[in-house]
Amino acid sequence: MSTTEIDNLDREILRLLQKDALLTNKEISFTTRKSIATIHERIRRLKEQGYIERSVAILNRKKINRNLIAFSQVLLNDHTSTTLAKFEEDVVKFPEVMECFQMTGTFDFILRIATSDMDAYHHFYRHKLATLANITSIQSFFVLSETKSDTAYPI
Repeated sequence: MSTTEIDNLDREILRLLQKDALLTNKEISFTTRKSIATIHERIRRLKEQGYIERSVAILNRKKINRNLIAFSQVLLNDHTSTTLAKFEEDVVKFPEVMECFQMTGTFDFILRIATSDMDAYHHFYRHKLATLANITSIQSFFVLSETKSDTAYPI
């Protein structure tokens, strides 16, 4: 279902929940000037239709000692469906890997990796990532500063 099938109230509810998933139906009702029952029904429907996949708490990574962020580009030896699927199956098991995207271009995948420091990244690289089959090369880039980090999509 595309976003053209939701109305302005649905969009406003989604915008509010993206900013704070802990908002109560009462708080959303007050902001949107709609009844609590209407808000409750809309949120239930948005969940059923898959617009809301899940609600999460976004943690301060520095408070939980995930101070180093790396973006690693991975090139595989071959590009068979089996090889690609096996890499995806293996890499998602690593808790250090926060995101994995299959890409077009020079590299096959880009990973966002969070570790405590360079030593932890080095351990992850040598004892986990580099041990996966069919990898030709890994090129990593380390974040110096974070200017913007948003999880809300514009709708």
